[in-house]
Amino acid sequence: MSLLQMIQERSNNTCELCTATNNLTQYTIPPSLNENVANDILVCKTCLDQIEENTDMDPNHWRCLNDSMWSEHVAVQIMAWRMLQRLRGEGWPKDLLDMMYLDDEALALARATGEHEDEANKIIHRDVNGVILDNGDSVVLIKDLKVKGSSMVAKQGTAVRNIRLDHENAEYIEGKVDGQQIVIITKYVKKT
Repeated sequence: MSLLQMIQERSNNTCELCTATNNLTQYTIPPSLNENVANDILVCKTCLDQIEENTDMDPNHWRCLNDSMWSEHVAVQIMAWRMLQRLRGEGWPKDLLDMMYLDDEALALARATGEHEDEANKIIHRDVNGVILDNGDSVVLIKDLKVKGSSMVAKQGTAVRNIRLDHENAEYIEGKVDGQQIVIITKYVKKT
């Protein structure tokens, strides 16, 4: 059984956040790089577009979190917590956050993307031109980089897809080059 099939079975083919049944897709919660049942959830296009900030946030859509935050699946709990954090200025999400419980490990994962930080305190990753980088972006190396701990050299012009941001340091991102996961300094990349 494929990972997608397992998630569809777990969720009864409904969005695990809002229970919609149309336009469902598998979503790996950041900063995870591995797709597995513990890191992935099934979401609808409406939820996905707002999670990835491709569209404006609709606070009323997220009232569904009142139910989904109690899911038995940690990945769903983490996404509910993150979305409630984004909406905490609305008032009602603060009440839900006060009721919500995450164990220490799940809370650490939930905080990994900085959703709980005020905008002024968030770590912002920027490429060589000052363009803001996000999880999942693609970048190109602007110079040859020697990879520490190996004889590998990542060549200028190499495309690195689906990057992950280091949530503790604005100068570091992670990505795969020639099948090897490496840490890259942001001043040596350009967003594509």
